[in-house]
Amino acid sequence: MEMLLALAVSAIVLAGIGGVFYSAVRLRERTAALVDASAPLYQALAFLRRDLRGVMPPGGILAADFRSGAISSGLIQGYGLQFSTTTGIIKDDAPWGDIQDVVYELRDPTERTYTGGKDLIRSVSRNLLPTTTQDATEQWLLGNVQSLEVACFDGLEWRESWDSSLGDTNLPAAVRVRIQLVGDSSADNRSRQPIELIVPLGIQSRTNAVPTSDEATLE
Repeated sequence: MEMLLALAVSAIVLAGIGGVFYSAVRLRERTAALVDASAPLYQALAFLRRDLRGVMPPGGILAADFRSGAISSGLIQGYGLQFSTTTGIIKDDAPWGDIQDVVYELRDPTERTYTGGKDLIRSVSRNLLPTTTQDATEQWLLGNVQSLEVACFDGLEWRESWDSSLGDTNLPAAVRVRIQLVGDSSADNRSRQPIELIVPLGIQSRTNAVPTSDEATLE
């Protein structure tokens, strides 16, 4: 009897340990899946933040215009963000400096998935003085994106578009990027909030206005 009782208690203890171990394994797998799914999002936000912090004011020899809204990337017309930044990596085997032109835009995925979202693509041009047509280097950042919204703050309000070649000669005071991902179901899609990133542009704006005599005296 004592042996049977000991065996029964051992079986109950082993069953409890097995259940706890199985639950821990499933929790680890779910956590790893969530981390893997969120890694591209955090990487895309890191690229956006770094490039915007290194943005260059338009008007220089190597600096392109700052555009948000409808942009043109080669033969592709779409919605996104285009500017010059100082985040290029200098290498001994490449003749490029740290200034590069970057474009963020949504494109249809090359491999259609069941979610129906688009891909966020980052295009980089290192050769800023090309003699022939140059192809930009494209980098996939994020998939299953439902929408991409870019707004620029002019000091008073947020604007949906900005183009330094059409009158907006200066950079905006800040840039807000909102990324809406595709949900797994209609309920998740309605309740999910967009991911928002706001980056102040800490570059002093320039103006073409000639200072008056009073302003010159104050300076």
